[in-house]
Amino acid sequence: MRRKTALITGASRGIGRAAAFAFAGGGYDLILNSMHSANILTELSGELETKFHIQTLCCCGDIGNYEFVCGMFREIETFCGGVDVLINNAGISYIGLLSEMPYKAWERVLHTNLTSVFACCKCAIPYMVAQKSGKIINISSDWGIYGASCEAAYSASKGGMNAFTRALAKELAPSNIQVNAVAFGVIDTDMNAGFEAGERRQLEEEIPAGYFAKPMEAAEFLFQLASSPAYLTGQIIGFDGAWF
Repeated sequence: MRRKTALITGASRGIGRAAAFAFAGGGYDLILNSMHSANILTELSGELETKFHIQTLCCCGDIGNYEFVCGMFREIETFCGGVDVLINNAGISYIGLLSEMPYKAWERVLHTNLTSVFACCKCAIPYMVAQKSGKIINISSDWGIYGASCEAAYSASKGGMNAFTRALAKELAPSNIQVNAVAFGVIDTDMNAGFEAGERRQLEEEIPAGYFAKPMEAAEFLFQLASSPAYLTGQIIGFDGAWF
């Protein structure tokens, strides 16, 4: 029986890396994407194959570039036919006043965080439709709902992702393909490693759960969501320790 396959973008670190372990442990073959970290991705691939006896395909490149994504999916078609689960995790942030933000920085955030979701979904959907099944999970943020000062581009990209999720879920529900997003709060990843000790304690005190979630906690939830009932679709699901 053919194993299911998951594509995880931004798989070299943080939530993406943890998700790779969670899905490999669940018996999935994996396509792993990262923009710059080819060596890290190769090491991760080898570790997963050895530990879990799965197959992996590494695709290093700019997920915000439509031509790269099309080429990646041609490789995927040869590798396994198509993906059963798509996790759009790749993301970057820019912290600073919008009035001082260079246009190129705005463009880069939107391409990496939102255009990549369009490109991967567009390329993944034909196989899923043919199979009459599939799960698309978009990695969003509380800031996509509530907005964050000095993170206008990031907030806009995640807000766009949320609207995209709801719309695409309606489009694909008749084909038994579920599309959901997870609005994460503070996860203990490199993206949030810049907090000073005092800032971290203050933020932890604001979160009712009292701590930053570990990447594996996030990954285990994503794995559960990939096995959720078909009626769960079009949702923006909060995972933030009751912060909001």
